[in-house]
Amino acid sequence: MSDNTNIYVLLTDTGTIFTRLIKRVTAAPYNHASLALDENLNEVFSFGRKCASNPWIGGFVEEDVYEGTYRHFPSTRCALLRIEVTRQQYEAVQRVIRHYQEDEEGYGYNLIGMFGVLMRLDITRERSYFCSQFVAEVMKQSRIYLWDRPSSVVTPHDFFQHAAFDVIYEGMLYDYPLLDQSRLAGHQSPLLSVAR
Repeated sequence: MSDNTNIYVLLTDTGTIFTRLIKRVTAAPYNHASLALDENLNEVFSFGRKCASNPWIGGFVEEDVYEGTYRHFPSTRCALLRIEVTRQQYEAVQRVIRHYQEDEEGYGYNLIGMFGVLMRLDITRERSYFCSQFVAEVMKQSRIYLWDRPSSVVTPHDFFQHAAFDVIYEGMLYDYPLLDQSRLAGHQSPLLSVAR
């Protein structure tokens, strides 16, 4: 029996004005990256919006695909990437994430760094991350080495293009077959009905 397991990177595009502006610069299909510990997307972590309606208030977030930002933007498109890791690497990822959880309020959003990466500049700020920087940094701290460069210059598209990942789903987030359909149906709204 293999001692290996998987972790996942969820790439998303909510289609907001903010993300459309980013796409004009990057020309990449997805502009947000999250780290998921399971294929059902029950444990998803990133640096992003703390308030669904305000892109300027950000930090470490435990994302709920059924609520919050994704519920606010039900037409979100996504790609779910899978990478095989050792059991020790998986446990290290869990420990690193727990560290962020325990000091959640001590971290901020690296907005300047996000704009820096769009211009291919390495702008690192202490205790501040943007989404793909956070995912890359968690992997680096867990001895999952993907790039020989700082995490602050890693984009969501870099994950999408990396040979170590398999794309296991691409399409509308709320059409992903492993989501809990009862939770989706339980929160059905006119906006969601139109979007799906």
